[in-house]
Amino acid sequence: MLRRCVLGLVALAFLGGSGWAAGKDSVAIGLRLEPPTLDPTTQPAAAVSEITWQTIFEGLTRVDEKDHILPSLAESWSTEDAKTYTFKLRPGVTFHDGAPLTSAAVKFTFERDAGAGSTNKRKSVFANMAAIEVPDPLTVRIVLKEANGLLPYFLAEAPAAILSEKTAAGDPLKPVGTGPYRFVDWVRGDSVTLEKYPGYRDAAKVAIAHATIRFIADESAQVAALLAGDIDYLTQLGALETVDRFKGDPRFQVLIGSTEGETFVGMNNKRAPFTDLRMRQAVNYAIDRKAIIDGAMAGFGHPIASHATTVNPYYLDLTAKYPHDPAKAKALLAEAGFPNGLDVVMKLPPQTYARRSGEIVAQQLGDVGMRTTIEPIEWAQWLDIVFKQKNYQLTVIMMPEPLDIFMYADPNYFFQYDNADFRAILQRAQATPDDSERKRLFQEAQKKLAEDAASAWMFDFPHVGIARAGLNGVWKDQPMPMYDIAAMSWE
Repeated sequence: MLRRCVLGLVALAFLGGSGWAAGKDSVAIGLRLEPPTLDPTTQPAAAVSEITWQTIFEGLTRVDEKDHILPSLAESWSTEDAKTYTFKLRPGVTFHDGAPLTSAAVKFTFERDAGAGSTNKRKSVFANMAAIEVPDPLTVRIVLKEANGLLPYFLAEAPAAILSEKTAAGDPLKPVGTGPYRFVDWVRGDSVTLEKYPGYRDAAKVAIAHATIRFIADESAQVAALLAGDIDYLTQLGALETVDRFKGDPRFQVLIGSTEGETFVGMNNKRAPFTDLRMRQAVNYAIDRKAIIDGAMAGFGHPIASHATTVNPYYLDLTAKYPHDPAKAKALLAEAGFPNGLDVVMKLPPQTYARRSGEIVAQQLGDVGMRTTIEPIEWAQWLDIVFKQKNYQLTVIMMPEPLDIFMYADPNYFFQYDNADFRAILQRAQATPDDSERKRLFQEAQKKLAEDAASAWMFDFPHVGIARAGLNGVWKDQPMPMYDIAAMSWE
């Protein structure tokens, strides 16, 4: 019924849509989710990064579309042992309130991120900093407790955004950064407005002067907004079955690429019955990845069976470990003490992929004896109930950051996986300066997660964006949850 509704809207809009949202110096972007706040150093939601990272906020480093590490607020850095790093800051950089960026801001930010009250999702990266030295206003020397060859990459992520001590407390609602855009307004439930910061170091190269990020939760409304010209770029098409219609319309460009997002059935490893390895293995055997990809994602995405995507340079294909085997799943349920099956609850956030995948997973689990009740909840509820309180048995979620396998090293993260051997493997992978050895260790970590069935992984998340023809600089691939508006321009 939903699919017919969406396609009907598409047909009407293709006949009647004619307006466009933006002029030559502005752009309107559609996002699925509204963030809870606008401070990426305190909130785990990817929606925060999608709005603020490389627009309002910057870090010492950044990545390009192909995931290469580039200078950002640091124009250079060096290390001899992956334990002591020296960063040289760009001169002349200012925050949006006019205050100069100095090494003191970096020290303040990272110490805040490591502090007792920090809710930074990469807190362990900053807690590993034994000392942050500031010998002069443009030099930062970081001494680590344990070597970390991946530090420049971690500092390219949104949780490493550099804040001003003067304005940090107000950043959740009125963010002040050093990026090409400054915050203008946030109309709850509708949009965030940004404008070009005239004091930005490369302001002359920034073509888009005004950006509006609109929150459009309903997938049919997303399609209608595109076709009516209310938005110029939909970052992720929810109704993937409509993609061919956009391909056939010269008013649009379809951007099909990859992300680092692992989509999986999250299981609470510290809540019965999923404290039992056999139960977690049963879920892995019960799910049919291809059926989920075809049914929920219109065929987009690739099967995965551990926490790495197929575009990750350290990816190891482990899908053969858990083939779709309902008989094996039933046998494991019986061994775990449920020969007649059991009732479980799956809490689903509002994202289209989660709701569609979850419905298929619930049916597949039911087929092997796990009678699954779906509880749809809103995003703020998911962040509170599942992520924060860990009050759940099953969920479906996608984690979009490239190195988020490290989240499994945190026993307090929402899936509550706790394995000292796994943590030791990741520590060695992080410390080694040898990339071939790092690859071997990351693959060993993937094997360990699969053996422990810490989650039930389904597919790597595709990036299917729709943009107005003539909008240049839109990334096909999305290595991190961010959109480089400063690189966009109109023909």
